[in-house]
Amino acid sequence: MMQITELNQNIDPAEIHHFRQLGKHWWDKEGPMKMLHAVNPIRTAFILDCTELTNKAVLDIGCGAGILSEALAFHQAKVLGIDMAQEAIEAAQAHAKTRSEPWLNTSLRYQLSSAEDLATSQPNSFDIITCMECLEHVPDPLSIIKACRTLLRPNGYLLLSTLNRTPKSYLQAIIGAEYILKMIPKGTHHYEKFIRPHEMHEWARSQGFMLKKLAGIQYHPITKNFSLSQDVSVNYLACYQLTDK
Repeated sequence: MMQITELNQNIDPAEIHHFRQLGKHWWDKEGPMKMLHAVNPIRTAFILDCTELTNKAVLDIGCGAGILSEALAFHQAKVLGIDMAQEAIEAAQAHAKTRSEPWLNTSLRYQLSSAEDLATSQPNSFDIITCMECLEHVPDPLSIIKACRTLLRPNGYLLLSTLNRTPKSYLQAIIGAEYILKMIPKGTHHYEKFIRPHEMHEWARSQGFMLKKLAGIQYHPITKNFSLSQDVSVNYLACYQLTDK
């Protein structure tokens, strides 16, 4: 069984328990994680629009079972996915073994670790860091952004996605998605942990990051697809570049 060195315990045990229970469902595209699969193409498109992936060292924080990590590796990035839920890491490793593409053997790795722990052992190691729908699940989001500053090389990119703390996001992401439409498991989100864009920008600026691009994520209930939009009142994606290092 894999172990981690807990140098920094920026984790919520209840959150880890919640995602550990989903281990066997991550790659079921019609299961409880189907919304992650549906939103993954626009996340990938946003990242590709912000930066070049080919031969870049990419860290995917809170990678889960590797839904985004595999997509980034497909675009020829050298990807390390990290997560604090052991079952998710094991699901990621198991799924990678089912893929026939030879590039996965050299371009995609997974590790049970926090961002803070990795920052102590691999500073200045990555060109790009992605952290999707993770910051709203930890006690101290700024701690992860600080770790990203350490982990990134000069002029590196940090790409984040999270939920805005607005009445609209509460109605759509919790009441609608979890309880009425049952698109995601109940208890996935906690409104008080949602992060407003200006709060994210403040944290990023304090660590030397400059905002390069901001986009909202819009869900279309008829087609059951997502698209990028200018409306950041529910979900949003942000791209920052490290300019002060």
